Amino acid sequence: MSDRVIIIGAGLGGLTAAIRLAAKGRRVTVVEKNERVGGKLNHLSAQGYTFDTGPSLLTMPWVIRDLFAAAGRRMEDYIQLDQIEPICRYTWPDGTIFHAWQRLPQLIQEVERLSPADVPALFRYLAHTATIYDAVADTFLLKPFDGLREVLTPRLVSDGPHIDALRSVDAAVRSFFRSPHLRQLFNRYATYNGSSPYRSPATFTVISYIELTEGGWYVRGGMYGLAIALAQLCDELGVELRLNAPVAQILLHPGGAARGVRLACGEELCAAQVIVNADPRYAYEALIPGQTAMARRMARLEPSCSGFVLFLGIDRTYAQLAHHNIFFSGDYPREFAAIFAKGVPAADPTVYVAASCLSDSQHAPPGHMNLFVLVNAPTLGERVCWEREAGPYRDLVVAKLERMGLTGLGQHITYEQIWTPADLEARYNAAGGAIYGLSSNNRFSAFMRPPLRARGLRGLYFVGGGTHPGGGIPLVLLSGRAVVERVIADSP
Repeated sequence: MSDRVIIIGAGLGGLTAAIRLAAKGRRVTVVEKNERVGGKLNHLSAQGYTFDTGPSLLTMPWVIRDLFAAAGRRMEDYIQLDQIEPICRYTWPDGTIFHAWQRLPQLIQEVERLSPADVPALFRYLAHTATIYDAVADTFLLKPFDGLREVLTPRLVSDGPHIDALRSVDAAVRSFFRSPHLRQLFNRYATYNGSSPYRSPATFTVISYIELTEGGWYVRGGMYGLAIALAQLCDELGVELRLNAPVAQILLHPGGAARGVRLACGEELCAAQVIVNADPRYAYEALIPGQTAMARRMARLEPSCSGFVLFLGIDRTYAQLAHHNIFFSGDYPREFAAIFAKGVPAADPTVYVAASCLSDSQHAPPGHMNLFVLVNAPTLGERVCWEREAGPYRDLVVAKLERMGLTGLGQHITYEQIWTPADLEARYNAAGGAIYGLSSNNRFSAFMRPPLRARGLRGLYFVGGGTHPGGGIPLVLLSGRAVVERVIADSP
């Protein structure tokens, strides 16, 4: 029997698990279906423009530093992190503009300029969300998790009232802020895990606390530099990395224990344990034999939202843009009702625009800009045919940006590429194109994610945004740490 661990997928979760296992002396092979590592954290380069195609902001940088330290390395020897200031520039249809500064005095000045009565509310809100963070960090974020029973500890019972799980993000935000602009701004953080602020529990207000207190960061040279650094560290630790190697099936012993994988080319690789860094629903449907019932159960759970993406190279600059920008919709509840209740694109979407050229001038030619444009969209369904609707929806998004200050944008586009939910599904094996796996649109969502250990199948594990503790760069890296603890504990 092989003592090797095979990891399916070279996303950040898979690379993190490989690094931590190799640092502990385990033999690791990573197989990746695409031509590059990184998963959803990737990049696109064309005609002098470079785009980050996935996550564009980093929080909790100590998680990355901890990963390199576990391998006996210094993060600073591989990547440099630059703090983004302001974190984001917000624009509303009525012309209101707000800069979310990381430096507290400037943030207070912005709140005071917008709504003086909400300055004390900001401090109360931060204190409240700090309490939530203290309650969930040790018991949920930083520890392995295989189900609700594992977190039903005396501490969780005592901390239960502090995690604010019985009301929605929107209800919590409304209880603090009077300004409709600030309410919409703080509601937006629910979208960081692909959910609706009107349905996800107020526990997720902790996301805004983390960003405002620990800051937002950018990997110098492009976010994809993090994936490159992790791949380099894998190589230094002796991890075997095989690209363009899609997996056709996970191989099981008759008793239900993982024994390896079969690649699409027919080659079989033996392993003592297998870690799946892919969407769990896809894995149960396509990779793990005899799991029809589990696949059906997964299909009944609500997925996170997907995304509609434009990569725009333009031959002019817009002085008002920051690195990160949000152009809000005029009716936020209606926007999320369209996405989650009706399963259709919002007629008036909130639009996110990242211009990384403002932090890295090499990402666009002189006098040009690279605009990564993202709109939340429903996962694939019968009500939307993206082959037919991608073009008109692109025009709608560009027209909205023009109305909200990017005058003449459509006339200055020199390079363009469109990704729809169908493209995200095909590229990343993400069921329905869901970016974050399952949504967090009810109070039990965190406990309904597929656990790190595959139930009923020994030696088979999950890692990444589709399992515990969730999506986003820091949580995916924490997932890699947690799954390695499980693998080591289960090893002979």
